[in-house]
Amino acid sequence: MTMLSNRQKQLLFDYCIGLVSEQAAAEAERLISSNEQAAELHMKLKSALAPLENTEPERCPDALAESTILRLSNLARSSQLRLEQLLAGEQARKVAVKGWFWPKLGRIITVAAVITIFASVLPPSLRFMRHQSRNPACQAQLAQIFHGLSNYISDHDDRLPTVATTTGSPWWKVGCPGEENQSNTRHIWLLVKGDYVKPAYFVCPGRKQPPTVPIDYSRVKNYNDFPNRRYITYSLRIRCESSPKQFPPSQKALMADLNPLFEKLPESYSGALKLRLNKDLLTLNSINHGRRGQNVLFCDGNVKFVKVRNIGITEDDIFTLKDTDVYRGTELPSCDSDAFLAP
Repeated sequence: MTMLSNRQKQLLFDYCIGLVSEQAAAEAERLISSNEQAAELHMKLKSALAPLENTEPERCPDALAESTILRLSNLARSSQLRLEQLLAGEQARKVAVKGWFWPKLGRIITVAAVITIFASVLPPSLRFMRHQSRNPACQAQLAQIFHGLSNYISDHDDRLPTVATTTGSPWWKVGCPGEENQSNTRHIWLLVKGDYVKPAYFVCPGRKQPPTVPIDYSRVKNYNDFPNRRYITYSLRIRCESSPKQFPPSQKALMADLNPLFEKLPESYSGALKLRLNKDLLTLNSINHGRRGQNVLFCDGNVKFVKVRNIGITEDDIFTLKDTDVYRGTELPSCDSDAFLAP
């Protein structure tokens, strides 16, 4: 059995905590499948990191990254300004003795160049690191939602959480008060109402938006839905009318980052929704993770980050319905094989 190098051990550790590229992840999987020691180490690492799955994720400190970038940019600009002043002063004075000046000027130019290059390279790196930290946090939240959903089903005779709806009811009216079941999030709100899932788990850590005021637990029982669209930044599967009230097949998408088609919904609940698809809307990824892709929760509890919207062998677009170009917010899938996650 080949002994593992330090690099291979580090690769396995990074793979277990989700901080590797797709190429490195593929290399780690090949190593695990071909080396018994790697497989044993991978199992031990997964076991050691298992308690972290129940740890509530925390947001990455945005202010730290932004303030660091701002300070570096200001430093680069001030260095460049100082350099220009020195050059202008030197040209005006036309100093005869240049022996001491040019070495100093060379050092200033070198420092300014290094700072400028560093300031230009750092922001993309920080953004990538921030994305890498938020993506696992988002996946952990979706896993917690699935855990709560499984507990709900176990307590309710293997039935999915449902509310009474009628054909043609608008599924886009998230947060609409009243007794009418006019939202595709009302049934998942039962998980919050029954204390199966914390409300904070329904807000994606990667979504850059104003912070929401925590939901008052004393009033949760009085709500029929999420109080506002900002309190849920995920899209849920809409079932067809003939669909059973149990879990769909395991490979089907159950939940995902916010559907890019319905990022902007009518502010007035009395208004109407009308959306016509175009080429851009058909290729757009979720806004939750900067359009890089979306986390998808499948019906078997597995969560994957995918860079495309077409899932499975049939490459079904999880954010649109087949043969539908105009949406009015009341559409339903014609069959179970046509996954549709909205709003």
